[in-house]
Amino acid sequence: MKKRKHSRSRGVAPALGPFVPVCDAVAALFQPYVEVVLHDLATETVAHIANNFSNREIGEPSLMHEINFEPTDHVIGPYEKINWDDRRIKSISVVLRASGAPVGVMCINTDVSHVHAAIQFLGALVALPETLDRSTALFKEDWHERINEYISRWMRERGTTVTAIDKSQKRDLIVDLARDGALGGRNAAGYIARVLGLSRATVYNYLRETK
Repeated sequence: MKKRKHSRSRGVAPALGPFVPVCDAVAALFQPYVEVVLHDLATETVAHIANNFSNREIGEPSLMHEINFEPTDHVIGPYEKINWDDRRIKSISVVLRASGAPVGVMCINTDVSHVHAAIQFLGALVALPETLDRSTALFKEDWHERINEYISRWMRERGTTVTAIDKSQKRDLIVDLARDGALGGRNAAGYIARVLGLSRATVYNYLRETK
């Protein structure tokens, strides 16, 4: 099987030579989502490309004005670009120096289109209709939901989780649930016992202590 070539360069200036492996390493680490373009400031052309997905060519103009390049800069960005295929790209550029003088710019381009697509998908997945009526009889009688919401609020107020609380905190939670009437449903005590990893006997003992 022919090995895929991930980088291209031609006649890289000696001052930029040491930076070529850096470009290749960054692109290889984040393959296939990162492209690294090395620009030669002496010729203002593209000197090297690792994991090319922008369809740029070696030797073409660098067009450094597109990133507002200034020789006194060290790091430029992050900034956003749009790829030729409409993918959103998050980029950052590093000014490379030799003996203090700027000799090149290494642009790291990250394809974030998949991330944005995932965010949109997750947003749609968790979204609820604005007309959702949480006061319906079905919800009103769902003591499982009442208990779950009570526990969730109780945990947030204390900055903890169900899996992290100790026996003493479990007792306090059960006492609070009973005091606020959240354990009135049939089999509610058995449910909370399963949720908290306790025996029913233990839950009933705690409940008796509240009376």
